[in-house]
Amino acid sequence: MADRDARTTRKDRRKKSRPVFRHRSDINAEASAKGQRNKYDADEYLDEGISLKNIKGCIKYIARVKWRMLISLGLSVVASIVSLMGPLFIEQALDVAIPAKNYTQLFTLASLLTGSILLAILLGTIRNVIMAQAGQTIIHDIRYDLFEHLQKLPFSYYDSRPHGKIFVRVVPYVNSVSDALSNGVLNFIIEILNIIFIIFFMYRVSPILATTTLLGLPVLAAFIWAIKNQQRKAWQRVSNKNSNLNAYIQESMDGVRVTQAFDRQAKNRGIMDNLTDQRNREWMRAQYISNTTWFSTETISQLVFSLVYIVGVYVMHPMASFGVLLVMGSYAWRFWQPIQNLANVYNTFVTGMSYLDRIFDTLAEPPVVADLEEATEIPPMRGHVSFENVSFAYEPGNKVLKEVVFTAEPNETVAIVGPTGAGKTTIVNLLSRFYNIDEGRVLIDGIDIMRTKLASLRNQMGIMLQDSYLFTGTIADNIRYGKLDATDEEVRAAAELIGAHNFIERLPEGYNTEVNDRNGGISVGEKQLIAFARVLLSDPRILILDEATSNIDTSTEQLVQKGIRTLMKGRTSFIIAHRLSTIRDCSRIMYIDNGQIKESGTHDELMAKKGLYYELCMAQYAI
Repeated sequence: MADRDARTTRKDRRKKSRPVFRHRSDINAEASAKGQRNKYDADEYLDEGISLKNIKGCIKYIARVKWRMLISLGLSVVASIVSLMGPLFIEQALDVAIPAKNYTQLFTLASLLTGSILLAILLGTIRNVIMAQAGQTIIHDIRYDLFEHLQKLPFSYYDSRPHGKIFVRVVPYVNSVSDALSNGVLNFIIEILNIIFIIFFMYRVSPILATTTLLGLPVLAAFIWAIKNQQRKAWQRVSNKNSNLNAYIQESMDGVRVTQAFDRQAKNRGIMDNLTDQRNREWMRAQYISNTTWFSTETISQLVFSLVYIVGVYVMHPMASFGVLLVMGSYAWRFWQPIQNLANVYNTFVTGMSYLDRIFDTLAEPPVVADLEEATEIPPMRGHVSFENVSFAYEPGNKVLKEVVFTAEPNETVAIVGPTGAGKTTIVNLLSRFYNIDEGRVLIDGIDIMRTKLASLRNQMGIMLQDSYLFTGTIADNIRYGKLDATDEEVRAAAELIGAHNFIERLPEGYNTEVNDRNGGISVGEKQLIAFARVLLSDPRILILDEATSNIDTSTEQLVQKGIRTLMKGRTSFIIAHRLSTIRDCSRIMYIDNGQIKESGTHDELMAKKGLYYELCMAQYAI
């Protein structure tokens, strides 16, 4: 609806609750002001370096699996030490046992070497299983927290971005970061310890050759420091393009019927091809930068490896023995192996942080429509509703409602009519507190709804929006959504009252027929009847119907009208509708235009005035 065309920006929502500084949300808000938001082809942000706040968020999830990680760390340390003892056995065999032809010692050393290898493999296998469990726990916890938070965010959050860009954060991005938070962190610690252990063993064998092995570290560190910013930004761009691609795919799937109806497949394939090319180009650029880290590590390690032999043969006096050269070569390779692993861990971490930015950015999104600290439970409603000078704007400077004042008495039925974009839906959205009120107050039974708990407010309200949504499941499940503990008899009674029972019974599986939001063989009108029965089952004290009969044909509407009248008995009801048959019997009709109540009265009173409502009715009759 037109009321929803005006969108609030994240910058404006956060202005009152956050300190003033330039943040990614401000960048997104500026993009919104330029018309770059809510599009599949607009990158969201590419901004500051690694956030300390995000790092703290990571630590919270890592702490939940700390015991698994500590056990894995212990197993890895033992496995590393056992593995590093292998070259010492080889040195003893080459320099002592073989020259002395001590076959017993040689057999003992061979057995110890074999045992160390097998023990290291066993400990590594156990460690991998434990870390896999830890990684899945992290995935579960992040995804659960993200989904829980998304359910708290207001309509304005979902209005301001493609839903595909939200979905990609909940599933693919969470999967991508789990390895960085579990194995990545643990591997970083393990490789650091490995390096320390290897240095200890190297200096135990030959201090000169050990120092030679360490010469390449400063060069590698300087290189990694030089490219770190470019690497992070490259993976952020990949994240942008992945998000855009996912948003377009979801939009295309949602609109596939329109696509085929207008034969737009070729055009859509072109857009998809372009978005995929953009993503692939950015991914290749990121890979080039990331691979330079691996290439530099590999090159430096090979040079150092060669230098160890040169120093051992041509520089040392006396020349290093064959056993020492072999052992130090092995240790030099083992020393640079964790360095290379650290480079891979670093690449994984940088990649993961580009996704973590998006995840934690969503978790940091304030649920602006939330319970205040002093919020209280609203008692059972009588249904007295009062708007006191209520003004509201989705965007600053563009008020949708302007000092609206009216009162609805308990059990009164109020119809809200007017041209498209006048503010009709906004009134019921504020009454339902889907958005916070900018100015004025909305009272129910004399209680300011801004100071009540949302659950206690909405539990006593029945709201049927224009867009009826059916969840995957049976018809009975969808009706029972209004009252989760309802019996089959209560579900059937609600369907009968609203006029849906007959068509449900004609279906092959009756109330057990599987449906979804794509209808699954159920007409749009029948879908709306099911949604209406869902509202009826909740037995609300205040009823809100936003174009509730807009998709029901005339014959079906006659069945529904009786159910509506029965439902409205004993309840305060607000009805938004264009059909005269739906509103003419209401106790009061309010004509809204340009965010203000222009006329108010019964159908007969307003027709007698021959004003705006009269013109609306005459235009409908003319049609």
